Amino acid sequence: MTKTDSEPDVLIIGAGPAGSCAAAKLAQAGITVAVIERQTFPRFAIGESLLPQCMDLLQDAGLLDAVESQDYQIKKGALFRRQDDACIINFEEQFHQSFNYTYQVPRAHFDQVLADQSARYGARFYFKHVVTSVDLASPRSTVSIKDPGGHTLIFKPRFILDASGYGHVLPRMLGLVKKSDFQLRSACFAHLDDDPGDAEYGKEYILIHINSREPDVWYWGIPFADNRTSFGLVAKQSFFSSLPEEPTDRLHAAIDSDPLIKQRFGQTEMVCEPGYMSGFAHSVNQMVGDQYAILGHSGEFLDPIFSSGVTVALKSAILASDALIKQFSGSDVDWQQEYSDELMRGVNTFKTYVKAWYDGSFQTVLFSDEKDAHWSSMVCSILAGYVWDRDNSLAVQHERGLQALTELCGIN
Repeated sequence: MTKTDSEPDVLIIGAGPAGSCAAAKLAQAGITVAVIERQTFPRFAIGESLLPQCMDLLQDAGLLDAVESQDYQIKKGALFRRQDDACIINFEEQFHQSFNYTYQVPRAHFDQVLADQSARYGARFYFKHVVTSVDLASPRSTVSIKDPGGHTLIFKPRFILDASGYGHVLPRMLGLVKKSDFQLRSACFAHLDDDPGDAEYGKEYILIHINSREPDVWYWGIPFADNRTSFGLVAKQSFFSSLPEEPTDRLHAAIDSDPLIKQRFGQTEMVCEPGYMSGFAHSVNQMVGDQYAILGHSGEFLDPIFSSGVTVALKSAILASDALIKQFSGSDVDWQQEYSDELMRGVNTFKTYVKAWYDGSFQTVLFSDEKDAHWSSMVCSILAGYVWDRDNSLAVQHERGLQALTELCGIN
């Protein structure tokens, strides 16, 4: 191993969107980067519906051109359905003046595109490598890594970014994992073939469909450009307990449990083994330390309802990269304020709306006839991912703003 390999400026754990985004930005700034990824790419992942805020963040990292050159399905908004009611969120009508579109992406391909472009900028990727221990002793940490042949490699970075997602590598090793205050929910999902899209709105709007009998059970449909669709549902465990245990039968039963879902997806074919994920909401005690920062899903994940996962991952990568570039240039960085507090400012906005979704108040707001255009545009920007916008009162004062919305819509 060369010195650059064994003593990078930054070691990133995980090559998903957060890891590759941080790697791209740091490498372009002349900072040496090693990215450790336990899997091989391409690999299946969910979280396939981006938000317009992602476009700004990808552009900041020098990754947008690589994404735009792919033949991904354009996403113009979201279609929310509840029985006979429908609410369209059209990103062209948002309060925040920036991107009014984004993409629906098969993550196996999308993550590979980001990693490949980051590698072109000079980041070194180590696939099928596993972090086995971390010692944060100053001035450089010592990270032990097992390669595909079972040999141990030692890396001594100046700083570590954990973008390991659900692997929670540093949070587990450092005892940072804490229980989320969200109620335990599970998700069942697969890719389906021969989905024609929504009969009225086509494939440019993802579908969020509320179960006709249980309003806290909802389905997603994310059409791709190749005639396939990511389909899944989120519910409490009690709902899944009423379905068959065998994964394929379970998903078929979930489709059959709602008439409108059955009408659209009942004749489609699964093109992969259905997946199942339980208890996905999680958090950590702290996002930063003297020699590390926790990015994206590895630190905070709420719920898939508003497709916030990749947005938070990319935002965390940009904030952390900016802080590191500043720090390595010799300037002081207040990591708590400039990274953790700033990241959580937007995450907490998402959190307010996710909680309101499940208590029913935000669902009622969405389907209300009482919203005016100004309020609706600010809601649209929230759902477009611009939760860090200081000009949007629904983002800055999210709890008070949502309360005002519910009062406007006549909700007690």
